[in-house]
Amino acid sequence: MRLCKIVSVVALGLLGNFALAAAPADPDQAIRQSLKSIDPDMKIEAIAESPLTGVFEVHLQGGRVLYSSADGQYMLQGFLYQFKNGQALNLTEQVKSKAIAKEINAVPLSEMVVFAPKAPKTHITVFTDTDCGYCQKLHREVPELNRLGVEVRYMAFPRQGLASNGYNGLVSVWCAKDRQAAMTAVKARKELPPGTCENPVAKQYELGQLIGIDGTPAIVLANGELIPGYRPAPELAKLALEAK
Repeated sequence: MRLCKIVSVVALGLLGNFALAAAPADPDQAIRQSLKSIDPDMKIEAIAESPLTGVFEVHLQGGRVLYSSADGQYMLQGFLYQFKNGQALNLTEQVKSKAIAKEINAVPLSEMVVFAPKAPKTHITVFTDTDCGYCQKLHREVPELNRLGVEVRYMAFPRQGLASNGYNGLVSVWCAKDRQAAMTAVKARKELPPGTCENPVAKQYELGQLIGIDGTPAIVLANGELIPGYRPAPELAKLALEAK
């Protein structure tokens, strides 16, 4: 069941049967029991007290966050802000970014296509497709990003699915002897020989969906902040260097 459907059920008055039963004394157990009764396969990474007294953070796989009462009977999805020194800090986005960074950092560089300067100052991870116009435009600016000290790490995201031409093109890139040259060729709309090898394209596509990507290019900064869509090299480099 998709998260939005789960939250809709919860918002309408989560689990009437739990409302009638005594909640377990342990908030962790109570919250898990409520969510697992809706979706037994839900991946709950952690449950912790939130900065808001009496409210608990529920960390789901991929960086998603729910907020729950201690008894697990009331939950909501949304942003939690802290107003401090005249600024509104989005605490939910901070939690999400840390979780995304953890997921990305667990992927070996050997499974990516990397364009790096001699002495990178920071890096970005770009989920890309082969026939995406803005992906091609971004790739033409990779040399400028490298010049500004930004390492570009590509991961595969065939946005039309695993049965698409985009998927086949990405497999050809990852199976090429020279992945960098193959990536540059496909971004220039050149045809590549069909690729057949063990590759991480499907796994990376699944990871992208898990962290909330639904289009390309999708750019993840070093701190896990997710930027949807194309940004010009000077603007993107500034964001990347500030996020290191």
